[in-house]
Amino acid sequence: MVRVCVLNYGSGNVGSVFNLFSSLDVTVKVSNRSSDVEHATHIVLPGVGAFGAAMRKIRNTLPLETLENTVLGGGKPFLGICVGMQVLADTSTEFGEHSGLGWISGRVEKLDARGLPLPHIGWNDIAPSREDPLLHELQADTDFYFLHSFAFRPARIDDTLATAEFGERFCAIVQRDNIRGVQFHPEKSQNAGIQLARNFLGMS
Repeated sequence: MVRVCVLNYGSGNVGSVFNLFSSLDVTVKVSNRSSDVEHATHIVLPGVGAFGAAMRKIRNTLPLETLENTVLGGGKPFLGICVGMQVLADTSTEFGEHSGLGWISGRVEKLDARGLPLPHIGWNDIAPSREDPLLHELQADTDFYFLHSFAFRPARIDDTLATAEFGERFCAIVQRDNIRGVQFHPEKSQNAGIQLARNFLGMS
């Protein structure tokens, strides 16, 4: 039985992420309790806003030791969304230097939009770097909804699962082992977002 735990540290898209996964007829709970994290089969970290503020809230509200034990140690499928993806990095330069979770080595830096307006808002297609269960039945030109000014730059090229382009080509999906993060918002990406969420739930 699939049981999804959506972590809640005050991010504004928690409700819409909850609705996305609830639409797929699985058990979904919004919770920061260690017992719910341990009991879940899949863990989701939403995110909107600035990196530093998000990390302060994450450290104050989430059971990080339990998360590390279940995700890093136990191999439980994990999905970070937007800022929830960015905080997987070591550091960010958004409004100063901030430390992240360090689960996937890399830095979060401002997009080199090359004259295009920031933030990057709207629909953009992605280009997969390799096959992965998260991308099942998603075409190379599938559009997702983006809203961001900063991008994750993984230290290892193999950790980039898909890219997108806005001025520069940037990491749209990061992946290492059981951990995946998407820069876009699947909860706002209509059928493509539903398919991606379904694919995530199919992982074990």
